[in-house]
Parts: sequence; structure tokens; C-alpha cells
Amino acid sequence: MNIAVVGTGYVGLVTGTCFSEMGNHVVCVDIDKEKVEKMRNGVIPIYEPHLDVIFERNIKQGRLKFTTDLAEAIKNAPIIFLALPTPPGEDGSADLSYVLGVANKLGELITDYKIVINKSTVPVGTAEKVRNAIAANCKVEFDVISNPEFLREGYAVDDFMKPDRVVIGTQSERAKKVMTELYGPFVRQGNPIYFMDERSAELTKYAANAFLATKITFMNEIANLCERVGANVDSIRIGIGSDARIGKRFLFAGIGYGGSCFPKDVQALARTSQDFGYDFKVLTSVMDVNEKQKTIIVDKMKAYYNNDLKGKHIALWGLAFKPDTDDIREAPALYIINDLLEAGATVTAFDPEAMNNVKKVVGDKINYAADEYAALENADCLLIATEWGIFRTPEFDRIEKTLKAKVIFDGRNLYETSRMKELGYYYSSMGREVAAQ
Repeated sequence: MNIAVVGTGYVGLVTGTCFSEMGNHVVCVDIDKEKVEKMRNGVIPIYEPHLDVIFERNIKQGRLKFTTDLAEAIKNAPIIFLALPTPPGEDGSADLSYVLGVANKLGELITDYKIVINKSTVPVGTAEKVRNAIAANCKVEFDVISNPEFLREGYAVDDFMKPDRVVIGTQSERAKKVMTELYGPFVRQGNPIYFMDERSAELTKYAANAFLATKITFMNEIANLCERVGANVDSIRIGIGSDARIGKRFLFAGIGYGGSCFPKDVQALARTSQDFGYDFKVLTSVMDVNEKQKTIIVDKMKAYYNNDLKGKHIALWGLAFKPDTDDIREAPALYIINDLLEAGATVTAFDPEAMNNVKKVVGDKINYAADEYAALENADCLLIATEWGIFRTPEFDRIEKTLKAKVIFDGRNLYETSRMKELGYYYSSMGREVAAQ
């Protein structure tokens, strides 16, 4: 099939590349000329494991192309995916200006039947708005459907190629037939394609992310309570995770969620609820708790240093909001850095992939190290903000020799407290006893 993907951000690039891997001919369109030129030359603009391999392969084999010309991209494509940004506005609502702007242009360009697919995460009712925007200038038949993505950063290629489910919102039999054929190769093992109305599909994506954010936040609250009552959050996680009704995933306590989806989607769903006259109290609480959770580890540091971080030098491991990505959107590390600097501390950070992105935001307010051990030099303590694999089994004797003191604050619970006690560290983590020196 010939497919056009409008927008080459995280979702658009993964979508276009993975469809081309299944033999489709995909043209991705973006207004950023420099970015398009780099992609034409095989330079991938994001870090996502395994994406580079199929990206390069499909460019070489001519199935994946890039352009800045929307008319060129859709000319021979009966299927058009909209993978455009929907950033939160000041009131938390999703900004649809990019989506509707392209929809208006499509109305002027479409000359034969097309299926226009909202791949972006959009509020309830967006399919209707897109349909109306196209119809204002379009003289031929077309369908607008909702097909939300459920991609995890760091696992996006696997999630796309082997989806748990495909959700499609449409009441058009013609569109259903095309989408069934399009996604057929991805669900050969029997995973379902769920067809529903457009509004239900739009709300499904928000509901999924909001529920997962709630699950994370609940465990963070349990962790905070554990510290007060002397319980161990890891034991509780195992105890409740074995219940099939609850499940094992998204039960790890830490310093809050970040990224491009959870914060934005929870905000947008809360705003949608307000617009329809419903007070979604659970989501309000989730947002409030997560905001505090991002910097709760700084409070632990202040308590250890008698509320005086002035002049302390902190080694920071991890800047991305999660491992296996260079995405720093709403990353707890950024909030931690801000609080540490305001308290008069200095910071040297290391992250395997996200340092260049942080430099664009933070600049030279902090120092950046060549590797995790270089970050420890002259540091009073180590703070861990992202659970990258390389941080899980470090050389503790090397840490001891480099740090000024054997002090670690771990926002991701990477190490066993008993082990850290044996090694003689002061080790403060989330929802567990402090291993004292």
C-alpha cells in the first residue's frame, strides 16, 4: 500500500518506518527542511532501540521517503496518517492547531478517496473536527478515523510490530476493510483489532495512559507511607503484583512519571472532563502527587545535609525520563537539577543518550561527564534519577574511591539495601529503609 505520514516526530517516524518494513511504500512529510534532508541521508533524529536498522534498510530499498511537500506526499497515497504534535495549552487542554491546520490543507489537496487517520493523541471529538475542516474545501468522498498509538519509548519498534491490540475508531465499512488489510501482517499471531466509534477510540488512549499514571502514582504514595511505617515497598510490590487483577507492571516506586505522554495525556483528560462538567478527582490527585514526587529525593538530601546543600557537589546519573530513550520531556531529573541549583549545589551529570537534549535546555548551568564514573569526581554524593542498565551493576569499589563520601540517593531503587549496608554506604532510596553507614 502507499501511505503518507504527516509529521516525523516520535510517533510519525516509528509509524512510517514500521509500515515500510512490512513492504508498504511510505512518504513522510515534515515542514522542517533541515530535518527532512538529514533523514533523506539516513540520519535518524531520535534515539529509539532497533529503529535505526529498519530506518536505514527501508531508505536504501526505496520504501521509505521524506519530503516537505504535503501535496507530493499524499498524491498517490489512499491512506494518510496524521502524527502531529498536540502540546498542552496553559489550561492543560491539547492544542489542535497543528492537526486542524493540516486538515484544512488536505481539504484543498484531496482529489480522490482517502482515509485520514488521527494517529496523534487527541481529545474526544477531534475526528469530527478534522472531518469538518477537510469537508469545508473537499469535493470528494473521504473518511476520518481514529487509530491511537500505544508505543512505549524504548520498546516502540516491538510494540508497533507486535501490538497487544490495534484500536480503530470508525463506522465506515470501507475504511474498516482497508485498515484490516493494512494491519493484517502485524496481528498474524492472533492479537485483536478492535473496531469502535471514533470517540471511544480517542478516549481509549487517554484512559490507558491515565490509568497507568495512576498506578505509578499509587505505588509512589505507598512508598512514601512505607518510609513512615517502616515497611518495604519492594515486598508490597511483589505481594500485590502476584494478584492477576492487579498485575506486575507499573508497580515500581520512584520519583514520578515524565515523558511525552503521561503528563500531557493526564492533563488533557482532566481538562476534557472539566469541559463536559465532570470533576475527575482521581486525575487531579495524580497530577498533584506526581508534581511533588519528582523532587522528593531532594528533600531526602536536604535532611541528610542538615537542610544546607550550599556548596555541595552532586553527581547525577540519568537525565532521560526513562532508560533507552533520549527524551527529556517532563523528566524528573530536570526538576531535581533546578531544585539543587536553587539550593546552592553544583551538579555534574551523565546520561548515555540524553545529554545533548539537556544541554539545549539547561546549558552550562551544570557540568556534563564523559561517563558515569567521571561524573563522580569531586562529588559529595551520587544521585540516581534514571534506571539505565549500565547503572544497575556498577563498580562499587570505583565509586568508593572517586566519591568524597560513600553516600547514594537512589530515586529508582536499583540496589538492595542489605547489599549497600554490607558495602558501608549511606543509601537512601524510595519506600525502603535507609542503609546507614
